[in-house]
Amino acid sequence: MFGGGGGGMNPRKMKQMMNQMGIDLTEIDANEVIIRTDEEEYVFDDAEVQKMDAQGQATYQVVGEPDVRPLDADAIEAGDASAGEDSDEADEADEEAAIPESDIEIVAGRTGVTAEEAREALEATDGDLAAAVERLE
Repeated sequence: MFGGGGGGMNPRKMKQMMNQMGIDLTEIDANEVIIRTDEEEYVFDDAEVQKMDAQGQATYQVVGEPDVRPLDADAIEAGDASAGEDSDEADEADEEAAIPESDIEIVAGRTGVTAEEAREALEATDGDLAAAVERLE
């Protein structure tokens, strides 16, 4: 259907077509990727990661076999409690980590502001992308 033989489409031709559609594909040399849900985490060691930029949106593709681990809520809470005197610094780090870096990139890219301004707008709108963009425009 997409050429002859069973080999699929020519990679060079595929890249050329993606460039024509305004899609930029970048390989990311990742050592580890972790996807954390409420109940478990998926840990990909030596995963193949690609970032695809299309029309101002970034999409990440992770290829590999994850090690699925259940999350232990007691251990997570104990880890937060062990912060001790550094808890103010930990709270600040948690507050900054609450806004995903990808959301900051999206808002900054759409509005042309710095990453710090995009972060502040996202924090002010409780992470609402549309409201942050609207606030900055």
